[in-house]
Amino acid sequence: MLYAFTVKNGRLDRVHAELDKPLNLEHIIWIDLVAARPEEIAWVERGSGLHLPRPEPLRDIEASARFFEHDHALHLRSDFLMGKESRAHSVPVAFVMAEETLISSHEEDLPIFRLLRMRLHAESGKIHDSRDVLIDLYGMDIEFSADALEDVYADLGRVSDSVLGLPLSDEQAGDALAEIARAEHVNGRIRRNVMDTQRALSFLVRGRRLNAAQMEKVRQIQRDIESLVGHTAFLFDKINFLMDAILGFININQNRIVRLFSVVAAALLPPTLIATIYGMNFHNMPEFDWRLGYPFALLLMALSIVIPFWYFYRKGWLK
Repeated sequence: MLYAFTVKNGRLDRVHAELDKPLNLEHIIWIDLVAARPEEIAWVERGSGLHLPRPEPLRDIEASARFFEHDHALHLRSDFLMGKESRAHSVPVAFVMAEETLISSHEEDLPIFRLLRMRLHAESGKIHDSRDVLIDLYGMDIEFSADALEDVYADLGRVSDSVLGLPLSDEQAGDALAEIARAEHVNGRIRRNVMDTQRALSFLVRGRRLNAAQMEKVRQIQRDIESLVGHTAFLFDKINFLMDAILGFININQNRIVRLFSVVAAALLPPTLIATIYGMNFHNMPEFDWRLGYPFALLLMALSIVIPFWYFYRKGWLK
């Protein structure tokens, strides 16, 4: 899919792309390639005179080579957050800014891009050139990351209520561990995403292509990024605390089982000893000369069971 936009009265106006005609970039400020076909990419390359990066090798680009300037065009490779909870993942997006036209290429239609296309089309006075589009994309990416971070806070809040409330069973502890693992996954994605955006904005600032208003917007986004980085660090600490607490509950449950077996083994030791002695069948054992010998042995074994269990119960070891 290919989207091309021009500016009218400070808002985006979509231009119908005709592949059979040459591309004129004079008034187009943004071309968005979403899972574009080869003929669409070739059409944009012919019109811009640039070689656009293919989506397939974007993930193999080294971090040090994501932002550079070539043939008087800025090249940026950024990761944008897609989805939430366990489905959260990063989608690589390639940006090429040639003169006054921004070209973006990605394999998945990100909700940030869809929302920006609708917002800038409906609201006037919000945009003036392609750099405004790029900065707004990064700003909305940070907003999306902040919303995802709020969801992580809510998920961890539910886990905290269950952990700090009644004692957890093994099944509840397993569910809580799965929830924490999902929260850690999303939090790590968010942290990686905002750090990548921070690097991209720093590259734009060093390029000295932004006006005063755009520089102020970039500084505001960078302040938001610093705030989000602090929140992700706090969440990592909270995740570690909850993980330790849950593992502690699991250890307590296991210790209870081991203690129960230890108490039962200690309580059954006296009757086992009595049965062993009476089972030797010596000639002077009372069961040969005394009719009540075996009942007496059984009674002695029963008492040797009841008395230890009563003592352990009074001590609270059976609770």
